[in-house]
Amino acid sequence: MTDDRFWETKSLEEMDKEEWEALCDGCGRCCLLKLEDEDTLELYYTSVICQYHDNNNCCCTQYQDRSTLVPDCIQVTPQVAREEKWLPETCAYRLLAEGRPLFDWHPLLSGDRISIHTAGVSVKGKTIDEQYIHPDDLEDHIITSFDIYSHD
Repeated sequence: MTDDRFWETKSLEEMDKEEWEALCDGCGRCCLLKLEDEDTLELYYTSVICQYHDNNNCCCTQYQDRSTLVPDCIQVTPQVAREEKWLPETCAYRLLAEGRPLFDWHPLLSGDRISIHTAGVSVKGKTIDEQYIHPDDLEDHIITSFDIYSHD
């Protein structure tokens, strides 16, 4: 069992597996397919989500095997949390890496796993499964702003 408010007393590297996994708020944003402009290297999110994402529970159905099944799936580590800006600005890993607090809707603070959905921050019900979109059509599904997913 995790210590109360462990995220306030431990560095990302000091957390055990259970604590690390508890940081994930279940928003599903990291599972959105992204496109990178080859010239500018700018990253664009789409409303298309990985085929292994369970939209009802906002989690990966193949979590243990995700890196094998989806070679582009990046495991979030403390280094990734500190360096990669593709993690959503609301992501607990990124927030803590940047020395910022968790939002009040985070399940660790609210005590409720669905608070992320109630707050409107998750992708639940807002995505298209990648199996229904041809890869050449991904550009048609670019999200120009995370406003539709952001916390006010």
